[in-house]
Amino acid sequence: MFKYFPTNYVWNLSVGLAIEMGARMGEIEAMCAPLQDAAKQPDAEGTQAFRDTWSRMANKLCGLAEEDEARGRQLSAGEKYTRASSYLLTCERLQAHDAPNRLELYKESLALFQKGVTLSDESCERVEIPYEGKHLSALYVPAQGVEGPAPLLVQVNGLDSTKELGYHVGMPKWLAKRGVASLVLDQPGTGEALRLQGFTARYDSEHWASRVVDWLESRDDVDSKRIGMEGVSLGGYYCPRAVAFEPRFACGVVLGANHDWRDVQKRRLEKEGDFPVPHYWSHVCWVWGARDIDEFMEIAENVHLDGVVEKIKVPFLVTHGEKDSQIPLKWAQRTYDQLINSPTRELKIFTEREGGVQHAAFDNAINPGHYIADWVAETLGGRTAN
Repeated sequence: MFKYFPTNYVWNLSVGLAIEMGARMGEIEAMCAPLQDAAKQPDAEGTQAFRDTWSRMANKLCGLAEEDEARGRQLSAGEKYTRASSYLLTCERLQAHDAPNRLELYKESLALFQKGVTLSDESCERVEIPYEGKHLSALYVPAQGVEGPAPLLVQVNGLDSTKELGYHVGMPKWLAKRGVASLVLDQPGTGEALRLQGFTARYDSEHWASRVVDWLESRDDVDSKRIGMEGVSLGGYYCPRAVAFEPRFACGVVLGANHDWRDVQKRRLEKEGDFPVPHYWSHVCWVWGARDIDEFMEIAENVHLDGVVEKIKVPFLVTHGEKDSQIPLKWAQRTYDQLINSPTRELKIFTEREGGVQHAAFDNAINPGHYIADWVAETLGGRTAN
């Protein structure tokens, strides 16, 4: 694990995620070198300093991209806008939910992401799925080299990630090469759903997952019999729950097996385990629509998979990093053990040999990501070779 800040796990997690999204080391150094003292400060002061240096780099990249555009160099401009978007996303993720101008920062990251994708001519389409009188936003990435309807993997966020982060890390591109399309979703409690639509998280993930499948079944380019779901981090709870209660899913995968999130919260109240974001208790209350910690803990009582994964009747892959300091490894074993009705179940623990030993493989996502992409392709009828 790359530890730029020796005493600040949350910031190291953020830097690691930025690197996985394509950050350049020279830019990481320029942004983080002034922050050594700030990394030791309380959340409010520290996160503001983090935001200042990372947003300055994003602004510089936008200026350089504008110069590229003026010379007709759209591909170069697109790459810079993409990195600027990921840097804004990184510092936005660390802010308190009510921090001044956080929403504007998020909207700017969305605009830059779309500009980067367009100028770079990437096969990535923003789509809107009808939901509760509004919509859920997602990124659709088509399969490559497939004639007719293709298999597809729905990919859902964790507690504090977004569809853009999931796209940047690379799973949709790895799957596309294997003949599998992607739908990277901002489900309730995350991304646009939370920030722009006001949809807070809900424990019964099948409620929104079923609407997503309804929408996918209306598309001519998707094989409705070959739709799977993957969940990362807290998505390691949402995904098994959705696959258990929505029988149209053909398979499921988790990266970070979040079998009993209620227990994780109890341990965190006792100062056990690492937090994923600053302002943690305020953040989870915002995500789940709770008035206070007491109400949040009542909600969290429902967020577990005991009595749920036994209902899964399709192939399922459980993956976990052996040094995950957020979600204990024992929960991956619990999910696997309870998959008694899955016709093909697999437990894969990522070790130092492969990399990806930290939470949700943020320390080295590519080898675990390829393992998952290969399993999905083999399960849904894609390909693992040219």
